[in-house]
Amino acid sequence: MNSELDRMVGFGRYLRASGLPVGTGRIVTFTHAIAMLELAPKDLYWAARASLISHPDHFEAFDRAFADYFGAGQLPEEIAAAHGDAGSEPADSEMFEIEVSGTGGWELPEDDTEESDEETAIQITASSAEVLRTKSFEDLTEEERASVALLIRRIAPIIARRKVRRLRAEVHGDRFDLRRTLRGSLRTGGEPFLRAKKGRRTKLRPLVLILDVSGSMSPYARAFLQFGLAAMEASRVVEVFCFGTRLTRVTRSLKSGDTDEALTRVAAEVSDWDGGTRIGESLGDLVKVYGQHGFLRGSVVVLCSDGLERGDPAQLETAMARLGRLAHKVVWVNPLKGSPEYEPLARGMAAALPHVDTFLSGHNVTSLEELAEALT
Repeated sequence: MNSELDRMVGFGRYLRASGLPVGTGRIVTFTHAIAMLELAPKDLYWAARASLISHPDHFEAFDRAFADYFGAGQLPEEIAAAHGDAGSEPADSEMFEIEVSGTGGWELPEDDTEESDEETAIQITASSAEVLRTKSFEDLTEEERASVALLIRRIAPIIARRKVRRLRAEVHGDRFDLRRTLRGSLRTGGEPFLRAKKGRRTKLRPLVLILDVSGSMSPYARAFLQFGLAAMEASRVVEVFCFGTRLTRVTRSLKSGDTDEALTRVAAEVSDWDGGTRIGESLGDLVKVYGQHGFLRGSVVVLCSDGLERGDPAQLETAMARLGRLAHKVVWVNPLKGSPEYEPLARGMAAALPHVDTFLSGHNVTSLEELAEALT
């Protein structure tokens, strides 16, 4: 392996030595993310957290370890602000036996067999991964589906960049807050003795994924659910729904356990899996329950469907219009768009498109990466 991959593998082992449950599979996923996605330095944290950590209870310990290993300056601004000066203390040398490598990273004494297994697993070539990234989900073998699941999981750091910036009151803010200054002057006889300030607060926009699991979408449903899992690993503000003839919220089922267990639970929970399609009715229920005072307002909504509506297209158009008014952005992902000959002539798709901000294909890993970029 090259020195950069050595360093990333070393970080995985550092987390393991710190007491976090980081297995070989997660280290492999992390190194693939670094090798394949050409991440910017600011994305390193999100790639590492999404690949190596599976439970929110471990985020704080991960943040400390990340700051110790890569330097506190590598933490994203919002994470560093949440911890204050956390991560500035060096690792306890009595807890771990650590050597500094010549490449500037950390290396831990490892078991030779375990190291060999990890290095062998990381030898997947870039060329074979590139073939899988461009191959349609419909044409994958079972063995290829397992590899594609890893590629989809690496998309998490891109999804994590989905943000909204708002101004809020801050003692050391960089902007003058006229409204608060005038309000404060009312307590001092109209004299503005204190100049109020405000600064920018960065937070993630809610992401709502609505996945069509009807019969015509069955070749793609698993990949879209894996995308949902990647999104949930990157952020806590994600909701996932499935629909065929009716809407089912599956967020909780996806939150715990490994990928296969989560997908099995969802398939059991969704009674109309691989059945018919009533998009308009399902979206109408979504807007009715979660619209005006729910998480749809201001969210990024992604609807994954081929648009083959069995119900009334007028009902779909009405639901999409309401959804478009509530959401910050509506993205429609249609695998059929991956074909150069495709035209959105189906009644459902034609009714929905006027209310869609971004229209993508989502038929392979590359197009899911484009979807992740569209969310930022």
